[in-house]
Amino acid sequence: MTKEWLSMEVVNNDDGSSSLKQKRVQRLRCSVQNYDWGKIGEDSQVARLYAWNSGSEIDPDKPYAELWMGTHESGPSYLVPRHGGGESVSLKSWILKNPNVLGARVLDKWGSDLPFLFKVLSVEKALSIQAHPDKESAQTLHKLLPNVYKDDNHKPEMALAITEFEALCGFISLEELKGVLRNVPEIVELVGSADATQLLNMNEQDVEKVKSVLRSAFTQLMSANKEMTTKAISKMKLRLHGENQLRQLTDKEQLVLKLEKQYPADIGVISAFFFNYVKLNPGEALYLGANELHAYIRGECIECMATSDNVVRAGLTPKQRDIQTLCSMLTYKQGFPEILKGFPLSPYITRYLPPFDEFEVDRCVLHMGASTVFPAIPGPSIILVVVGEGTMLAVASKEEVCEGDILFLPANVEITLTTASELHLYRAGVNSRFYQTLRLGM
Repeated sequence: MTKEWLSMEVVNNDDGSSSLKQKRVQRLRCSVQNYDWGKIGEDSQVARLYAWNSGSEIDPDKPYAELWMGTHESGPSYLVPRHGGGESVSLKSWILKNPNVLGARVLDKWGSDLPFLFKVLSVEKALSIQAHPDKESAQTLHKLLPNVYKDDNHKPEMALAITEFEALCGFISLEELKGVLRNVPEIVELVGSADATQLLNMNEQDVEKVKSVLRSAFTQLMSANKEMTTKAISKMKLRLHGENQLRQLTDKEQLVLKLEKQYPADIGVISAFFFNYVKLNPGEALYLGANELHAYIRGECIECMATSDNVVRAGLTPKQRDIQTLCSMLTYKQGFPEILKGFPLSPYITRYLPPFDEFEVDRCVLHMGASTVFPAIPGPSIILVVVGEGTMLAVASKEEVCEGDILFLPANVEITLTTASELHLYRAGVNSRFYQTLRLGM
């Protein structure tokens, strides 16, 4: 393959007639979300990546919360026209016209759309206490409230820390919960003595019974009226400030006081005692299945999920809450969540493989002058460059890439990366176990 041939293919017209067009790496211009919990201006990794990707200026007073890369209509991506000409075409509509870019297996399973949504999050202020519905619940909610639940898909997800990253995730163990009920009297006031006493007298072998009482207690807590909530949080705040004069507050107690400053008199503040407080180091990941309660607290991360924007909220938010739906849908699984550290595919690439068909994420760190290959796979990928610059060579294109570049990689295309400086990038794609299962005929 000569450089002249590569150059010739890059300048071909995109008229849809060439099969090589469906093997080209496509540059994307992606969407940003300015939710109020995002980091402000230049402090936000999302803002910097979006500015590089779009060529727009960063507003120094504006929050930049999420960069969306994919086909969801709430934050669509667009193909960047080659040579600066032609109209912008959405990635979704382009895939509909060129479904073979997904590969036969993905097309057969999910139809003419990307099964995953790729994001970057910059979190300054805690996100809502929330969960994402399973497929069946999502279909029901979308049918009943299409303006609130925008699609009918489930939303398992994974957060991969770029910086130190904090989250609340899932319910603490029964033993930890007993400690909370003994040491946080304000919670017992809201939960009621009947459920509290039952939980204190239970053991971990009674799994289903514990779940039932935990569900009752948590529903009672989240349903407390505004007057009771305000009074309980005020008492708790005064008590903790007093105890801080006598002892070092726990990490959870310090977190609760921080949340109270962000969301005064919000039931989500006191309910945080029920959840695991997770601190991820850069390069560690946390995954969440359907109906698992969580709230991201602080930091920046790569996020990947099934293509959905369905969120059921119940606290730490000015947005619409649906407490009864959330409390009825949760799994009430207890214990600390699994933390993924990834496994090496090569000296430069680490893979994060959650237990969901729709997605996986690769993290690639290349030193100056190094080179690596991403082998051809049977499905599509999206690649995000976050640090450095280099060259990406594929069958029908040669691309110079740098910070903020986002590229769609069709199925069955191998790429070779070579760096001009240290280069950091992330690749999102369909979970490789999905292809392995198909080959085994399972």
